[in-house]
Amino acid sequence: MDVLADVLSNTRIGGTLFCRAELRGSWGMGVSPASQAGFHVVARGTCWLRVKGRSRPLRLVQGDVILLPHGAGHSLQSDPEARVLPLFEALRQQGLARTRSPERDDSSVVLLCGAYHFERNGVHPLLSLLPPLIHIPADGEQVAGPLEAVLRLLMSETAQAGPGTQTVISRLVDVLFIHIIRCWLEQQPEGSAGWLGALKDAQVGRALARMHAEPARDWTVQGLAAEVATSRATFARRFRELVGEPPLVYLTRWRMELAGRLLRETELSLAQVAAHVGYSSEFAFNRTFHRECGQPPGRYREQARVRPLPVSPSAPREQLGT
Repeated sequence: MDVLADVLSNTRIGGTLFCRAELRGSWGMGVSPASQAGFHVVARGTCWLRVKGRSRPLRLVQGDVILLPHGAGHSLQSDPEARVLPLFEALRQQGLARTRSPERDDSSVVLLCGAYHFERNGVHPLLSLLPPLIHIPADGEQVAGPLEAVLRLLMSETAQAGPGTQTVISRLVDVLFIHIIRCWLEQQPEGSAGWLGALKDAQVGRALARMHAEPARDWTVQGLAAEVATSRATFARRFRELVGEPPLVYLTRWRMELAGRLLRETELSLAQVAAHVGYSSEFAFNRTFHRECGQPPGRYREQARVRPLPVSPSAPREQLGT
């Protein structure tokens, strides 16, 4: 069981490439705080990143990748003193400038900007334990290999559209997220990085894989400890140290994530959803879901059906400032 893939497929609503923006002259665009993970790729040129809560701006160069897992408010600027406008206003002005002067400008900056949308604002430890800012520099070892290949393909597809471009971009944006997380995880010392670090731990990682492979099984702490050949006390302590919560608390929250997806995407009855995630009693499932998710499962399903869809890569390019 690939636990990371399982979590992403069940908690993620979708990845979106908002725009490929070519920016000229002096410019600054501000992105408001949002309940989603934002990303930027510098496809050409250099610029500066300011993140709310950080005192110093960060200089970005061609090939740099930025992920803001918690949707922190931030700005991108041609220089630290450039005037900052709201994102879409800045893109609109840049579009007007290109209309007046359409010739190619090799000194311009090209950014790929987008976001990842997560159900219930990414409450899974995958996001909650990540730092506010992940920076993968172009000159670092992490960019070599698969991540470099993904970036090349993404830049190529956004620079020149062809048959199937929208689908290709969507898939590449998904893959980009996984590689950013992998790169960040590789930089962390052994035993750190919270839930993601726990995936590398021999015993806790195996226990997580077992829970994700059989979420409806009647797990106990003793049973999980036996699965990974350690004592109950040692396993419980190690799991809590790395994951940040006891094994059965994690299991309950994960079951509710799975239940949420079933409620959003299937026509299964509440009793069937309950059974799929390990509850023989619909009443017990309803009570647990309400406690964990803040509303009864029936109401959650109703709201999920009418929730507006996030912007997709197929949105008109003129709306995206490209």
